[in-house]
Formats: sequence, structure tokens, C-alpha cells
Amino acid sequence: MATKIFVNLPVKDLPKSIEFFTALGYTFNPQFTDETATCMIISEDIFAMLVTEPKFLTFTKKGIADTTKTTEVLLCVSVETREAVDDMIAKALAAGGTSAAEKADHGFMYYGAFCDLDGHHWEIMWMNLDAAMPENNSTNT
Repeated sequence: MATKIFVNLPVKDLPKSIEFFTALGYTFNPQFTDETATCMIISEDIFAMLVTEPKFLTFTKKGIADTTKTTEVLLCVSVETREAVDDMIAKALAAGGTSAAEKADHGFMYYGAFCDLDGHHWEIMWMNLDAAMPENNSTNT
């Protein structure tokens, strides 16, 4: 069985978070969804558990990061094309997210970033792996 990753993110309003990520094209696994959490499917092996803050606090003795003042993690998701980067960022902003950084184009890699409704920082990235190889890219040392 392939290793899977489940990133757990605290959210203030679960229905609004589900609506936000649905607008970005994500779906959810009903088997792992109730009024306190949902399992957002990012890929076959990658999932984001959106967990209400009270439920999230049952998993840790630490407080929840105030994402208006600090970044607790950068979540980077790859997409198939440069256009898909632009599309995902546009969808996130239209759904109520905020811009987290200007888009950057490094030739072999193109990305943009947004913060979701709870301030979690998401980067959307396209990369041409062949062009990123050291022998093909003069920016790598």
C-alpha cells in the first residue's frame, strides 16, 4: 500500500470551508465527514482533513496558530499546467481567499499562492521536471 498523507487543518466554519474548496474543484470523502471534520481529496494519496477548531484541539496540547499573525505551514500542491495555476488562484480569490504572494515564473517552474478562509497558506505550482534537471537548467547549482 502506498504511503498516504493526511494534513489536518483547523477551520473556524466547516460548511464555509467545504464551500470554498468545492469552488476550487475539490471533493470530499463522506466516509470521513461529520459535523466536526471532513476529508478533502487532493489526490489518490493526499488528503486535507478540515477539522473544526474545538475538535482540532482534542488532538494537541498546543494552541492553534493565529494565521492573521503567523504562518504555521506552507501547503504546496502541483497542477498539470501553468494555466491551471492561474485558474486555481482565480477560483480561490473569487471564493473569498486572499492573495498570499505574487505569481513567480522561473521558466521550469511557475507558481502562485493564496490564503484560504482560515488563513492557511496554499501554493499552487506547475513544474517541468525535465527542464528542472541540473543539466537542463542553468539556475541550478
